Amino acid sequence: MTTERTTRTEAPAVGTYLLDPSHSDLRIVARHLMVSKVTGTFGEITGTIEVADNPVDSRVEIVAEAASVTTGTSDRDNHLRSPDFLDAEKYPEITFRSTAIGPNGQDWKLTGDLTIRGVTKPATFDLVYEGDATDPYGNRKTAFTASGQIDREAWGLIWNVPLEGGGVLVSKHFKVEFDAQGVLQA
Repeated sequence: MTTERTTRTEAPAVGTYLLDPSHSDLRIVARHLMVSKVTGTFGEITGTIEVADNPVDSRVEIVAEAASVTTGTSDRDNHLRSPDFLDAEKYPEITFRSTAIGPNGQDWKLTGDLTIRGVTKPATFDLVYEGDATDPYGNRKTAFTASGQIDREAWGLIWNVPLEGGGVLVSKHFKVEFDAQGVLQA
C-alpha cells in the first residue's frame, strides 16, 4: 500500500481531528548555564483540532500531562515535576485552548490561553500547515507545526540559581515547539 500525500496551500478538510499522540510532539527548550540547550518532551498529550469552513473560526485544544515531561536525565525530570517547576502532583495538566487563529502576512498565528501550574495567560505561536495525507488504512490525516517562546516566570516557574559569573542556571524564556498530526473523525 502507498500513502497518498496532498500538500495544500489553504487549509485542511473541514472537520474534527483527534491528535495522534504517536505522531505528535510537544517540546520545551531552555538554556542551561546560558550556553547550552536542554529539551524536555511531554510523552502524554491529547488534543482536538476543529477545522472550520472559514479557517479563522477553527479551534485547537491540547492537553499535556505534566508528569510526562522527560529530558533524558531522571534527576532533572523529577526536578521539573516538582513544586520548583511544574508541580505535577498539584497541577497534573498543562492546557492550551485557542482563542484566535489568523493570517499574519504570509504566515499564520495561533493565539490561546495557556495554563501551567493553574495560571492561565495568553500565548501566541507561529503556525504552519504542513499538509494532508491518507494513510494505508484510509485514515485522513493533517499536520501542523507551532512554535514560539514564553516567559516561564509569568506562569509561576520562577526557580533559578544565579551564576557566579553572571546570568542564571535556567533561562527565563522557554522555546515551545509542537508538531501535531490529527486524524479526521467520521
